[in-house]
Amino acid sequence: MKTWYGKDFKLGILGAGQLGRMIIQEAINWNVHVYTLDSDPEAPCSKISHEFVCGSITDYETVLHFGKDKDLITVEIENVKVEALEELERGGVSVFPQPRVLRIIRDKGIQKQFYKDNGIPTADFRLIESGEINQHTDFLPFAQKLRTGGYDGKGVQIMQSSSDFDKSFDAPTVLEKFVDFEKELAVIVARNKNGEVISYPTVECEFNPQANLVEFLFSPAEISADMEKEAQRMAIDIIQKLDMVGILAVEFFLTKDGKLLVNEIAPRPHNSGHHTIECNVTSQFEQHLRSILNLPLGATDLIQPGAMINILGEPNSNGTAYYQGMEVLLAEPGIYVHIYGKEKVKEFRKMGHFTITAPTVEDLKEKAERLKNSIKAIGK
Repeated sequence: MKTWYGKDFKLGILGAGQLGRMIIQEAINWNVHVYTLDSDPEAPCSKISHEFVCGSITDYETVLHFGKDKDLITVEIENVKVEALEELERGGVSVFPQPRVLRIIRDKGIQKQFYKDNGIPTADFRLIESGEINQHTDFLPFAQKLRTGGYDGKGVQIMQSSSDFDKSFDAPTVLEKFVDFEKELAVIVARNKNGEVISYPTVECEFNPQANLVEFLFSPAEISADMEKEAQRMAIDIIQKLDMVGILAVEFFLTKDGKLLVNEIAPRPHNSGHHTIECNVTSQFEQHLRSILNLPLGATDLIQPGAMINILGEPNSNGTAYYQGMEVLLAEPGIYVHIYGKEKVKEFRKMGHFTITAPTVEDLKEKAERLKNSIKAIGK
């Protein structure tokens, strides 16, 4: 009889970046054999997958060929060839998150419409086609977001006035009204095929204004008990309304008048859950495996307060990766460094992260402030 562990079971991942790498690190503990597909021959998973295939995750035939002998397919990025995954699903391959869910989430326009149709609070928005931005000066200020293909802060432009329109995208986009927010929060939630659902304590995020991606987060978030309860409720409501199997990151704005608005969701392990490796009973990567394999979901209790800081490529860096200050970090107690195995540094590229732990949130913030710039990823 075929089991989910051992050589007879094949788990495929579309994408072979750092998220896939951390999934594999958990999968090894359970003897789950992981196969990955990515167009980068030096992708982080390329040396540690049971088998790595170099090819495009957006090419129909490539994805179909990769997946046809797999028992289960998952993704580490939304921008994949959904039509091929639908064909694989029709052929009996399990695909989680389901292709219909990926269709909703990978297109930010469809995603925003999903919130509206399901009564999920979100910022006001407009959907526009190429060349239409000049017709929306009455909506300023807003963020313009590519409907598909954007990630890690790419595909977003801030429009404060019509003078910014010369840098606008010439493609279908979402115009999202600026929100006067107090904090940016995130909740990771998981659901298996049996319908079991569990969520993680809310985290608080700070973004790098230049790179427009998460630079720092800490857990637990400093919010009221009522706000914590509401964030958990909304995250669970979203994954249930999607009828999704897998792990889902839900990003929120907490407005200055005390309301939660959903910003974006991601149907995979997420940057806002990296701290769970050291700080929670079950890491988000193990939880992802549990959910897609339809295993009992793991406890999400916080073991200790934690902060996660991304290690980004330094400005103007471009070359072989060199990590300056690693020894300083490793000399500190309660520090856990994760390097993603990317050979080349690029400006603001995610090269790794480190997690800081401490007995209290106050100690954590002091430690994080002191150490946040101690390591630099430089191209040599």
